Amino acid sequence: MDARALFDETTLECSKLITQRYSTSFTLGIKTLAKKFHLPIYAIYGFVRYADEIVDTFHDQDKKTLLAQFKEDTYTAIDNKISLNPVLHAFQLIVNAYQIDKDLIEAFLKSMEMDLDFKTYNDSRYHEYIYGSAEVVGLMCLKVFCEGDQKLYESLKSPACKLGSAFQKVNFLRDIKSDYEERGRVYFPGVDFNSFDKSVKQLIEEDIQKDFDEALDGIRRLPSGAKMGVKVAYLYYQKLFDKIKGLDPKVITNQRIRIPNAKKLSLLLGTYVETKLGFN
Repeated sequence: MDARALFDETTLECSKLITQRYSTSFTLGIKTLAKKFHLPIYAIYGFVRYADEIVDTFHDQDKKTLLAQFKEDTYTAIDNKISLNPVLHAFQLIVNAYQIDKDLIEAFLKSMEMDLDFKTYNDSRYHEYIYGSAEVVGLMCLKVFCEGDQKLYESLKSPACKLGSAFQKVNFLRDIKSDYEERGRVYFPGVDFNSFDKSVKQLIEEDIQKDFDEALDGIRRLPSGAKMGVKVAYLYYQKLFDKIKGLDPKVITNQRIRIPNAKKLSLLLGTYVETKLGFN
């Protein structure tokens, strides 16, 4: 391996480590993808995670300045095809290799900026935020899975967006307590955290289930090397969502809901068997 290849591989391995440290569920899902997709998806996750950390974690820093610098460094890395920031170098490798549209990256970074500017969301901001923070991430991954097949990519864009939307809305429900208490945010339009009741929760849940239902057809049409990994993520979030649906609103406004690691592993194994037997 020459020196440049070693540098590239090392930066991709850094993004893998970030994924493993931050998300058990995504790490499990990525492991069930075809091996050729592992490092590219780790690179996308590492980029997304570090941008998210800027707006959610570094409370003693000037977040706007940090995010603006991160954004500038991102585009410089993509244009120059190199960065000494390992996360950005790994990301630009994948952006350039799979021709990920800059519009998707711009929409994602805009959603991060929105987290700095808005505490409550109206309908237009809500949909813009979900598109930028979740749907475009799914589209970046879809670019990798389609490996240059633009016709396949276009046919799967809508269900990929629906899946990202479902995941993000479930996250909003799961994290409603911490988002409000730690960051002062309420993402659901017109929802008052202090009067969050069963009727409001049910309307949100019906919207989320619609997204899940529309996403499933797209998962079935994914390339074989991507199908099982995405299905694992789908089943994990559907299980988490089912758990949330069975809880009183007061419970989710007082604690963060989780799926135990043992349950995540059982979902992984069950999906593997199902896919191998062709029941997908």
